[in-house]
Amino acid sequence: MSVGSFLKKQVDELKTGWTSALDYMNRRVQPDVVRGEIARNPDYRHSVLDPRFNKALREGYKTVDEAGVVQTVTSPLQTPTEFAGAYAARLLTDVGTDSTRQFYWRYNHPMALAEKAIEQAVPQLAEIQNPAKRAAITLGITAPVAASLGTFDVTNPQELFRPKGYAQTYAEKGSEDRRETAEPGMELFDRFFLGRRGQPLKYETAKEDIPSLTPERYSKVMQSQYQDRGLLGLGIVKGTTENIEGYPEVRIVGFPVGLQAVGALAGGVAGAQQAFKKPGLSTRARAGVTLAGSLAGALAGNLANKTIAYAQNNPEKLPSTYEYQQGM
Repeated sequence: MSVGSFLKKQVDELKTGWTSALDYMNRRVQPDVVRGEIARNPDYRHSVLDPRFNKALREGYKTVDEAGVVQTVTSPLQTPTEFAGAYAARLLTDVGTDSTRQFYWRYNHPMALAEKAIEQAVPQLAEIQNPAKRAAITLGITAPVAASLGTFDVTNPQELFRPKGYAQTYAEKGSEDRRETAEPGMELFDRFFLGRRGQPLKYETAKEDIPSLTPERYSKVMQSQYQDRGLLGLGIVKGTTENIEGYPEVRIVGFPVGLQAVGALAGGVAGAQQAFKKPGLSTRARAGVTLAGSLAGALAGNLANKTIAYAQNNPEKLPSTYEYQQGM
């Protein structure tokens, strides 16, 4: 085969892949159904990360026309060059529609990830048409999870629910005690709407909040907060065996997730699944069972935290004053 023929073949294959991708993205695709209606392009918009796109190009897919007639499209791509053309079209569409970035924007907070997990684990929720009833059950999980994340402390209303060991975001500039805020409204907005925890207090003030705090643990917290770059060095996901209270913690884009929150989510999902296995239960009863499961899970996570913290802070395992000073 001459060079010219080879190049023409590659261009034709690129065009084939490009056209196939555009054709797929422009059709009404089955069998994904949203609230009883066949959705147009039900994959997450046009993200290059969606595995259904690759599968459709390899195996074909089903579509439905405006009259509701289902058709099967079987024109699978064969060569790497064809797939390169298809993904070039997909990538251009993805960038133009912010499809992958919207996925990140939607799921860059632990609560959004928790809600997605609930949708997947308890599909019966989608069958409840009344949004208030659906919310009542979901709230039995999300409320304990939110309260367990550590972005606010329900036992500290006098300081606008400031979490222990952390400063108010809107403390007066240059103030000696950053546990006081100058803008209560913005403080509450940041804490409950944006889910922000704030920055760690200086050691002396943080220890007033948390008497068990040691210089060694505080040093680890500051290192994790400001120096650790996490997975792949991007700082998006990182974890520590000891947060400022001595508990293990993972941070997703800076938002904390600990064992208590994970326990609340797991317990709530288990409770909801059990509630839906009993067809005669009312919405109120299902919400109660869900809430009970979530609270039990949060309690289990809290006990696990305390057990781990005790093991890590056992005097027999802590360095002596001499050893600590030598390491400084």
